[in-house]
Amino acid sequence: MSFDLKSLELFVRVASLGAIGRAGAEFNLSATNTTQRLKMLEVDLGVKLLNRTTRAVSLTPDGETLLEHARRILEDVEAARNQLSQTTQSVSGTLRVTASASFGRSHIVPFVPEFLRLYPGVTLDLHLTDTVVDIVEMGFDLAFRIGDLAPSSLLARKIDDNPMQLVASPDYLARAGTPALPQDLAQHACLPLGDTRVWKLLAPDGTLHESKVSGPVSVNLGEALGEWVLAGLGIGLASLWYAGPDIAAGRLVPVMPEYRVWPEAKIWAVRPPGRIMPARVKAFLDFMQARIIETNSQRYASLLDEAGRVRIDA
Repeated sequence: MSFDLKSLELFVRVASLGAIGRAGAEFNLSATNTTQRLKMLEVDLGVKLLNRTTRAVSLTPDGETLLEHARRILEDVEAARNQLSQTTQSVSGTLRVTASASFGRSHIVPFVPEFLRLYPGVTLDLHLTDTVVDIVEMGFDLAFRIGDLAPSSLLARKIDDNPMQLVASPDYLARAGTPALPQDLAQHACLPLGDTRVWKLLAPDGTLHESKVSGPVSVNLGEALGEWVLAGLGIGLASLWYAGPDIAAGRLVPVMPEYRVWPEAKIWAVRPPGRIMPARVKAFLDFMQARIIETNSQRYASLLDEAGRVRIDA
């Protein structure tokens, strides 16, 4: 009988990807074997689950019904495994995680050895990129993201606040002058990250200012942008966890620190939809959240005033 957990997992993955071959490859199955297994599942259930064309695969109404139940079944099995693993103090399996390059190197990489010593049964596959990836399609268990989250079916947990600040090098400000108001940014070389061309700043009186910015370069990698700001190419927008050490050392200067970058950014962890969090994911997430909060609190202690703004004398 082919109605087993692997068939259900395969069916759910095909439904997520809309592609039989790609789903089968994740299970080390050929496209032919994958198709045969899905057909046997249809035979066992006595219904057609998938509409197949040469270009795509879609669910039939019966397939939609099975998908809902299959997900619950797999979540219940995972819950049972979690309970047993907690009883035996055994957390194991491969954990696939993605994060931005600079954040990952700063907040995740340093603590991986400690985590793996605590959980030697876990194998970590860490993917660092400043490109936002589809974690469901790419098969990631967890992603760390910074800023606003677009509406989606992903499950999110706030990890920590992510205060941001406009910064520039002393050399740049000596040459170009220091902007005092948001409208002054139009006269400065501003270095946007990615496609962002508007910076929103909240004044102390609650007025929101939108400044269109431009400069000689733009880039989608935060670390490259940070190096250019340090080199004096212009004003940049940076997370304090990244720019804080350079501010404290005098290599960077806060620009208009009385203004808050808006909206206030957060650090999030997101995972694929599902009621149950696998034990390996929960262990990693709880561990890293504690380390991230501890790391940030140490970096922010001398930089922020009681209102949460960057100290003018930072």
